[in-house]
Amino acid sequence: MKEVSHGYDIIGNIAIVKFSAKTKSSEKKKFAEDFLKKSKSIKTILEKVGKFKGKLRKQKTKYILGEKTKEALHRENGCIFRLNVDETYFSPRLGNERKEIASKIKKGEDILVMFSGVGPFSIVIAKNSKAKKVTSVEINKKANEYAEQNVELNKLKDKVELIQGNIKKIYKKIPKFDVIVMPRPKLKETFLKEAFSLSKKGTRIFYYDFCKEDEIEKLKGKIKNEAKKSGKKIKILNVKKAGEIGVYKFRMRIDLLVL
Repeated sequence: MKEVSHGYDIIGNIAIVKFSAKTKSSEKKKFAEDFLKKSKSIKTILEKVGKFKGKLRKQKTKYILGEKTKEALHRENGCIFRLNVDETYFSPRLGNERKEIASKIKKGEDILVMFSGVGPFSIVIAKNSKAKKVTSVEINKKANEYAEQNVELNKLKDKVELIQGNIKKIYKKIPKFDVIVMPRPKLKETFLKEAFSLSKKGTRIFYYDFCKEDEIEKLKGKIKNEAKKSGKKIKILNVKKAGEIGVYKFRMRIDLLVL
């Protein structure tokens, strides 16, 4: 699994491989053949040919070998997820992050997950904590359809409420929450205005953003400024690197408390 590959992600039965630019088709096929022989649980090899783009966070992959499908069945944290890897966003690398967030939820809390996709954060929290209820908001209709399937697969219909729509358009219609989880995609807008509007005294917000290590203080300043504009006093409880996404660039998680 060396030279021809720049790495891969495994989502259930599918491996999505990023090949180096000069890799020939024959080399890709040979790599895929070797991969399938060594990994019995992997049934399909796809090539990553485009980054996740737009509000709907879709990517492009190309079929290389194995079963001809782009639908994965992925297991993590005692949960199961069905999804289409091109039509929906899902990162297996955030499995530990989802588990950690679930461990921070207290008994009887009402949780909001923004940008919830096919439901990984929502379902892991609902399954692995004593939350009262998890409200899950996602703009991508296809992702929400899969989220519906996943809520049923995990037997959580009484604990997870799915809302398909743009959080900016619906936030005034939903109540305030004890915890707000924001696994935000790479967008210019922070969506903190909406989060602060849905918060109350004691609300904890888990906010995700992207920056270089020397930009962390600038990021903290941006969050404090957003809070001030929303008329909220906050305390930053923790700043954590939640994954490296490029050369010296990280997905950051900032834990906030609304005072």
